[in-house]
Amino acid sequence: MITTDLTPGAPCWLDLGAPDVPATAAFYGAVLGWAYEPMEMEGAGEDMEGGMFRKDGKVVAGLGKLTEEGARSAWMIYYRVTDADATSQAVERAGGTVRVPTRDLDEWGRMAQYSDPLGGQFAVWQPGQDAGFELADQPGSLSWTELYTSDAAAAKKFYGAVFGWEYSDMAMPGGGGTYTLITPAGVAPEARMQGGLMEVGKEVLALANGRPYWHPVFAVTDCDAAVAAVAGNGGTVQMGPEDAEGVGRLAVCLDPSDADFVVLAPTQS
Repeated sequence: MITTDLTPGAPCWLDLGAPDVPATAAFYGAVLGWAYEPMEMEGAGEDMEGGMFRKDGKVVAGLGKLTEEGARSAWMIYYRVTDADATSQAVERAGGTVRVPTRDLDEWGRMAQYSDPLGGQFAVWQPGQDAGFELADQPGSLSWTELYTSDAAAAKKFYGAVFGWEYSDMAMPGGGGTYTLITPAGVAPEARMQGGLMEVGKEVLALANGRPYWHPVFAVTDCDAAVAAVAGNGGTVQMGPEDAEGVGRLAVCLDPSDADFVVLAPTQS
């Protein structure tokens, strides 16, 4: 499970670059019940170029204007590290690329963004005063992270070298291949599985022009209601809703700018 305990190698933040910040804020407000809190940015125009999403008063994610030329709107997932500079070196040793060099964000912390050897993008956060999100694994917050990749073995090798992640494989139902569960280094798997990765075909990777990509899974109380809200607010549903044994009821969705995410109503234990 994803928590806010700052375990190294675990997800601690996520943000979204969108072409239309107000419209995107309204969409996620309708689907996940998030309240958008714009940040005052000099020259940003009506202070609407970036801000925070809150759920029940707690920060769950960030939102900003998509400014990178040629980039698609997509969620960026950040993993907690103790030394962002050392992580950048580990990324390059393992064959990855530093997209955004380590950057200090005043007293709040340090960040960097990378691509894995196959093109999957991810980021890291070295906390200062800001630990990351304040709510996880609850309705309306991040509950899982997932990588779709063209080469699962290569992905496991790369991320294992960078973060020390530990893996366990399970067979997908109906002969659908292998799903790899991810746990931070040195943590009991049954307590802290935080995500998964799976090898998929070109048709799945078409969303990112053939490159691997990470996406977030958000917990909801009612998957069908969340899907109806997606469709009713300009988004689309790629798959589902459907029941996954032992996991819950889920659907793969796109927001109006085609940023992908999953909604999951987990099975009650």
